[in-house]
Amino acid sequence: MLMALTGDEESNAPKLRVFFIPFFAAGHLIPMTDLACLFAGHPGVEPTIITTPANANLIRPTINHHSASGHQVHLLLHPFPSVDLPAGVENLSSVSSNESWKIYKAVDLCRDTHYKLLTNHSPDAIISDIPFWWTTDIAGELNIPRITFHAVGVFPQIIMNNLVKNRVHDNVPNDSHPFIIPDLPGPSITMVKSELPEFLRLHDHLTQAWDDLKRSQLESYGVVVNTFYELEREYCDLFKVVDSQRAWFVGPLALRGKREVEAGFNKERCMRWLEKKEVGSVVFVCFGSWCYFEDEQLRELALGLEGSGMDFIWVVRGGDDENVKMEWMPEGWEERLKKKGLVVKGWVPQAAILGHEGVGVFMTHCGWNSVLEGLSFGKPLLTWPLVFEQFINERLVVEVLKVGVRVWDGFRSSSEKDKVVVPAEAVAKAVKKFGEKDGEEMKKRAVEWKEIAGVAVEEGGSSWKDVDGLIDELVVLKDERKKGRF
Repeated sequence: MLMALTGDEESNAPKLRVFFIPFFAAGHLIPMTDLACLFAGHPGVEPTIITTPANANLIRPTINHHSASGHQVHLLLHPFPSVDLPAGVENLSSVSSNESWKIYKAVDLCRDTHYKLLTNHSPDAIISDIPFWWTTDIAGELNIPRITFHAVGVFPQIIMNNLVKNRVHDNVPNDSHPFIIPDLPGPSITMVKSELPEFLRLHDHLTQAWDDLKRSQLESYGVVVNTFYELEREYCDLFKVVDSQRAWFVGPLALRGKREVEAGFNKERCMRWLEKKEVGSVVFVCFGSWCYFEDEQLRELALGLEGSGMDFIWVVRGGDDENVKMEWMPEGWEERLKKKGLVVKGWVPQAAILGHEGVGVFMTHCGWNSVLEGLSFGKPLLTWPLVFEQFINERLVVEVLKVGVRVWDGFRSSSEKDKVVVPAEAVAKAVKKFGEKDGEEMKKRAVEWKEIAGVAVEEGGSSWKDVDGLIDELVVLKDERKKGRF
């Protein structure tokens, strides 16, 4: 059974009704919610997010916060498809890597539900995540625009597109042999096969769906990306030509939204702890919502942070978060570092922590949201990519923008089964680099990006103009549709 719209649907005048459909992953759900909230701040726009109950719970605090200020975002809920997962497990961050395929299977099973919801409610426009490729066809049938949403940057998208097309990685002698990415503007980018997303190396769900995803994107009215033009200037220019009919670069959405997360106790705890620290003295260690290190790696990371001599906040995730097992801790480690380190279980307000002046460096998995947030708050990055396109994002950070340092230069892989343990010595050495001359230069560049990102989202900035321009264009299309011209 489809659940009804929540919130007041009454309006004195016809509004631009835009339906947002995010993928079932925190890294997609959160920025798309930020975008929907931006739309809600414009008079005459009524945004609605289509999702499932458990995913709605992740974003409800943010939506309620905006609603309290008079900017309402509706929720249109439907049951999570049955894919042999426990009740309430509906997000990629809630499953192990071995069960991630079930989330993607659930995505495939949403097609009929989306058709019923969209045809029944008949919105004026759809902004849907890239995996929901069929929404382009539904929008065509309804004679409305579908905008493709990308939660990752333009740089990794262009590289993945080039490798799908050219397949140069198929011709290397082994997984560690370097090759150059073809047809790229800017500096030459070299990668190794082991660090590519698995869909480029193996045949998986994304390999199978790629042609449909790209066709629907190219046939959609346009693409909206969580990035800002200045960050990826020459790549954005190329993207407009080869990968979309129209493109809007609207980020960093973390700077434009007013996020609320269910991390009340952790937020207070982290902020109280940071208030006692000197400016730039803390390394913030967080590997996103989908990271589960083995005990041996956790021990090495713990010893490496101790060896660096730097204060730290370390977010540890796994299982149901609140009951994360901590037996991996080296003997006496917690007692030795009780004044220098804070280990936090579960969710934390990442943007709020990065925005604190006590944090000087951000150790990250290089998920796109984390890259954007780190730079948006002027923090250089210690890069530790794990999966998906994160190794590509790292190239942008380290080789193009020069605002980051790799934690480990040894063998790395995007495949869970091929991971190697990064030793404590490498962790300590990488952290210490930010006390050296090169580290100081990276800090300066990161602060410059903070200023540029801030200007982009201010009134008159590039991202501000793109959001306003997109909304204006959708209003015009609605009027044209009424006149039978769209």
